[in-house]
Amino acid sequence: MRFSMMKSVFLLGLALAVSAHSGDIKGKVIFEGTPPPEQPIRMTGDPKCEMIHKGETLMTTNFVVGPDKGLQWVFVYLKEGVSGEFPPPKEPVVLDQVGCHYVPHVFGIQVGQPLTLRNSDPLLHNVHIIPKENKEANIGMPLVGDLPHVFDKPEVMITIKCDIHNWMYAFAGVMPHPFFATTAPDGAFEIKNVPAGDYKIAFWHRRMAEQVLDIQVAEGPMEQNVTFNESMIKGRKKKAE
Repeated sequence: MRFSMMKSVFLLGLALAVSAHSGDIKGKVIFEGTPPPEQPIRMTGDPKCEMIHKGETLMTTNFVVGPDKGLQWVFVYLKEGVSGEFPPPKEPVVLDQVGCHYVPHVFGIQVGQPLTLRNSDPLLHNVHIIPKENKEANIGMPLVGDLPHVFDKPEVMITIKCDIHNWMYAFAGVMPHPFFATTAPDGAFEIKNVPAGDYKIAFWHRRMAEQVLDIQVAEGPMEQNVTFNESMIKGRKKKAE
């Protein structure tokens, strides 16, 4: 009993020591140049989806760039340099199927953390999880409701799609630690409580080459911005000089 209490006190002191020497990484992802034009989504294959969005013209969201050039849906994570074990949160991440779209479009989750697959639409969807390291799953969801899922290996990124509605895609970054974020509509992100040290930080976007930078985290806040541009778009030919 006494040993157990001493061990608990030691671990608590260690956790406090780590948190006392940690920093927060804040930044913004910018897109310079002109992104490819988005295309209208044709929902003619499912009259129920058409009815949900009657009178609307929905567009693809491959490059969501704000008025101040902030780029949304970039997955930001510490790729190298993290040591130690980080128990997964018990609170689930929710991937919703609502309005015939996946929400969120890009998200992060820890290995072993619960993932709630939710269907908020009163129609048939399927969640087709297509990983390279984890187990593939193809889950039919004909009714409104929730189903559980979990990833058991780190993997960046996992494609998730609906085979019934070919415009529905989501992307999951499965991490062994909690040091990741997804950029907001203005391109901003924040990764909190990173232990002081040297790391490689990566910026993933589904249509562009991943960027990896060396950073040094010290106690307190730090700023790390990054810029994508037209030349980084996959499959786009570079302009002649």
